[in-house]
Amino acid sequence: VQLVESGGGLVKAGGSLRLSCAVSHYSFTSEAMGWFRQAPGKEREFVASISWFSGDTYYTDSVLGRFAISRDKSKNTVYLQMNSLKFDDTAVYYCNAGLDTRNIVLNPLFRDWGLGTQVTVSS
Repeated sequence: VQLVESGGGLVKAGGSLRLSCAVSHYSFTSEAMGWFRQAPGKEREFVASISWFSGDTYYTDSVLGRFAISRDKSKNTVYLQMNSLKFDDTAVYYCNAGLDTRNIVLNPLFRDWGLGTQVTVSS
């Protein structure tokens, strides 16, 4: 499996970014895809997940109402639309797969993470 995250950048607080995760060499036998992030000096944390087949979504409380996860089955790509960005959203963002939208929170499927994409929010 190959996970390639992109779309990060430098943005002012209140701004928006759209991240993409291109998935290749994977047959989507798992139910969910998700986004995680890791801020400097902190553990990697769950951000959002989506059921690949039904489109059901799940978010961590801190991004609820600001971020939206989606997927394009034809492109094997998962997106994260991030609006109303805050300084605390600054992190490297990664994608991964999981058994379902909630199980993925603590049990991301792929041990080898992609390179991630850096999101920096200036205050």
